[in-house]
Amino acid sequence: MFDTLISARELAQRLGDPALVVLDCRFDLARPEWGAEAYAAGRIPHARYAHLDRDLSSPVSATSGRHPLPEPVALGARFGAWGIGPDTQVVAYDQGPGAFAARLWWLLRWLGHTAVAVLDGGLAAWQAAGFALETAAAAAPSARHFAGRPDARLLADTPEIERALRAGALERGEYPLIDARGADRFAGQNETLDPVAGHIPGALNHPFTDNLADGRFLDAATLRARFLRTLGGRPAERAVCMCGSGVTACHNLLALEIAGLGGARLYAGSWSEWIVDPARPVSRGP
Repeated sequence: MFDTLISARELAQRLGDPALVVLDCRFDLARPEWGAEAYAAGRIPHARYAHLDRDLSSPVSATSGRHPLPEPVALGARFGAWGIGPDTQVVAYDQGPGAFAARLWWLLRWLGHTAVAVLDGGLAAWQAAGFALETAAAAAPSARHFAGRPDARLLADTPEIERALRAGALERGEYPLIDARGADRFAGQNETLDPVAGHIPGALNHPFTDNLADGRFLDAATLRARFLRTLGGRPAERAVCMCGSGVTACHNLLALEIAGLGGARLYAGSWSEWIVDPARPVSRGP
């Protein structure tokens, strides 16, 4: 079973296995339909397409962030329609770095399906290895029954973070809140996606791009050293990961798992939900 990463060569050896489902998660926040168009133009053979907005998120509301979690029953039905059953090995990929594929990786684990891995290096690694793309119309998948249930233990929400902030737990380092956005956005600079710039007071910055070298995940030992430095002695299993909208935070959760530092949770609403209420405090600077 693959439950964190899979290489292009390992995936190529398993293509055609009826117990394998490959999901293409390519997406561009600035061009929401780019991924679906790229998928139609060429994809890893037998892959289905998972759209971040339509499949891996629920509609935005007045109190939510930009990518609210999907409703679990609807998400489970979508997984079943893609052919995912209890014994299915799932592989998710995107254009390369894994930011969107990691969202699908986390969603499956949230519903209890752990046989899911991200293609290390994504489609770029697949093509660099010389493997072909499928361009003919994709065949309809054979639906299966997906019976997953959401695990609330994997989540943190805004009220919890507000309580921790009021109690001084972030300031004292008792509640490690790890923000995956780039250092400039964390500091309140060059904000292009959200109407308010900055970060939650007391949060720690660990850009998801620090998990990568040449578009692929760093080795487990290096990831572990980097996260331990960010945590500064705080237990990894007490960490909560966030970002702008709960997507690239999943990249940090995957990297933590690779590093042998599992147990962290996702703040799914993340920064874009935090700033919906102007009364919530905001910090700026590194």
